[in-house]
Amino acid sequence: KHEHPTMADKEASDTQAPYQPTAEELVEAVKDVKTKFPDYGIKRVWTFLKEDKGWQVSEKRVKSVMQENGLTEGGGAPAGGETAGDANGAVVSDGAGKKKKGKAKDMTPKEQTWPEPTVPIMEIYPAGVFPVGEECEYLGLNAYRSTDAEKKELEKLENSTYQEAREGAEVHRQARKYLQSIAKPGELMIDLCEKLENKVRELIKAEYPERGIAFPTGCSINHVAAHWTPNGGDKTVLQYDDIVKFDFGTHVNGRIIDCAFTHYFNPRYDPLAQAVKEATNTGIREAGIDVRLCDVGAAIQEVMESYEVEIEGKTYPVKSIRNLNGHSIGPYQIHAGKSVPIVKGGDQTKMEEGEFFAIETFGSTGKGVVHEDLECSHYMKNFDAGHVPLRMAKAKELLGVIDRNFGTLAFCRRFLDRLGCKQYLLGLKNLCDVGLVQPYPPLVDVKGSFTAQYEHTLVLRPTCKEVLSRGDDY
Repeated sequence: KHEHPTMADKEASDTQAPYQPTAEELVEAVKDVKTKFPDYGIKRVWTFLKEDKGWQVSEKRVKSVMQENGLTEGGGAPAGGETAGDANGAVVSDGAGKKKKGKAKDMTPKEQTWPEPTVPIMEIYPAGVFPVGEECEYLGLNAYRSTDAEKKELEKLENSTYQEAREGAEVHRQARKYLQSIAKPGELMIDLCEKLENKVRELIKAEYPERGIAFPTGCSINHVAAHWTPNGGDKTVLQYDDIVKFDFGTHVNGRIIDCAFTHYFNPRYDPLAQAVKEATNTGIREAGIDVRLCDVGAAIQEVMESYEVEIEGKTYPVKSIRNLNGHSIGPYQIHAGKSVPIVKGGDQTKMEEGEFFAIETFGSTGKGVVHEDLECSHYMKNFDAGHVPLRMAKAKELLGVIDRNFGTLAFCRRFLDRLGCKQYLLGLKNLCDVGLVQPYPPLVDVKGSFTAQYEHTLVLRPTCKEVLSRGDDY
């Protein structure tokens, strides 16, 4: 949350807008303050920059700079003598009350390695300014927003949030490029998932709860539309005639990027994939501030169902899967309460300024309705779960693992295996039975049908709509 300006602040801003420092200027200024006042904590550094320098900068942004540069020590009088800062003003503690010189963060941008990316995204953009997604101007009654001064100022206040989302989006783009290069017929699905997930962890420098994987890699095949990932020991192999929906997520400080694409080798699926890609792009185009969710769904269905696909001599109409939806996204909350339908006749609730949405569409050659089937792999702690007394020791132990490693982010059985959990299925069932954890079984259409999916995350900024996860690929 941001401080409300006082009347004096407002009068001053009428004559001259407060200065917003660049990332480099802010780093240098914070270091300078810490050199002069080594016992200052985050709050006092932020106050100094606001009041003495007159800068417009959020406390969150100051905190981020101080943490990244090892400057968070302080806030009270240091024990035992004076504190020395190095030439860059970096001060760290040796854990015994004494302070010693710290190493300043290297601000030289690195280049990514290919064909396998190995350099963390934050090292490619060390100033913390990440690539902006696709910006789309609002139309109609909201067209004024792109030039409105007040909306521009409002947007500046949320810059740190947008940067977090953009970092996650850049990780997604580079990780999926890597996945697209290795996902070939004959590969074990479990190997592809683990290679992708390890790559995401590497590129985002995963550390819970600050940054990491937002949910397990969905790699649903053919008539399976969503929520399938291999459990440990699964021997499913990717085939030439398979059509796979790769759906994976990243997050930085809980800002989730939820983005998916369809991967296949047989060109017979081209019309199906094209229908869904066009439907998703239609949903993105229709989305906006004050737009009714039902109107987005109607536009998606019209485009989706204008396509047909011929497979093995038989022609199938492409149908929107009517019980799958896009959704709003909140911090550490993949489904934040609003659903974006992909057929007409949905909710009349409106989209609002500042909201994040996953716009996703699914097309099928089957019935266009999915149901739960197959072995469950996806689970998530209920966001609003209160305290529930647990009698089973294994359930208590497992809940602790979930709280320490995932919180309210989704996880799968492979993630628990990776953490060294053993014989946890009974405890997991108990957590589901008492309502602390929600299972998400695979969602399937009729056997023999084929399904496709495309998905992007966007944010309704005050001045424009930004498709955060847009890339050269889709």
